[in-house]
Amino acid sequence: MPTVQTGEIDTYYEVSGNGPPIVFIHGALSDHSAAAQQLEAFSDRYTAIAYDLRGHGNTTNPQHAPYSIDLLAEDLHRFITEMGLERPVLCGVSMGGMIAQVYASRYPDPLSALVLADTFSPAFLGRRDRIERSSLMNAMAGLIRLVGYNRAKGLVLWFGRKLERNQTTSLRPHAFPDMDTTDAVNALKAVAGFHTTDIDLTSITVPTLILYGEHETSIISRHAPTLSAQIPDATIQEVPDAGHASPWDNPEFFNSTIQTFISSQTPLKTE
Repeated sequence: MPTVQTGEIDTYYEVSGNGPPIVFIHGALSDHSAAAQQLEAFSDRYTAIAYDLRGHGNTTNPQHAPYSIDLLAEDLHRFITEMGLERPVLCGVSMGGMIAQVYASRYPDPLSALVLADTFSPAFLGRRDRIERSSLMNAMAGLIRLVGYNRAKGLVLWFGRKLERNQTTSLRPHAFPDMDTTDAVNALKAVAGFHTTDIDLTSITVPTLILYGEHETSIISRHAPTLSAQIPDATIQEVPDAGHASPWDNPEFFNSTIQTFISSQTPLKTE
């Protein structure tokens, strides 16, 4: 099982292909397998890497301790350093997009490009945004605490469908692997606390692609213009026929859009 020491944890990862590196960062309650279609699609031209965040998949979280998006970004920094990755592209989805924002704002030089998918910026965009984000995260965390994560997964999936007005058709049960209840709550609490993270989005200097699903909830979609406006070199693109899981809902469009974006920004190295 491939792992690399990143601080006090052993981070599990999978890698496919050979070429310029691209790192896929999954969302809360998921793991590296969320990027399975991306690893396959990108491996013909890139070294495609997906890893498990602490407390997810095969990466442990010592004593199941609470953590923040800041800490996950430092885990990513250690991972990139220990793997010896030179100017990788980062692609973060949902919570992974939050991690990628923090990393790119603090370590812009080591990157060649950035993709932020199905994610929101840290600052609340008014009272409604504050209420909706806080209510959603606290409700999900409370449900998981009450019945246990592995029993709550079906309800979480059903609730997500309702938020997307039942407009998406992909099957997503694989997106929620079994995990410890405390670790699941920790992940949601990290997302809920993202508004406390100090990020200067204007310091993200690498070319950035912002993706969001056509049927994404307003909690996410209202942040896409904000991210695009504050990140200096940003391109925004709606993913048709997709909700909050655009890499699964429309992988062909998702992957081809990223490949076109990267190719236009960072010419591929020849071996």
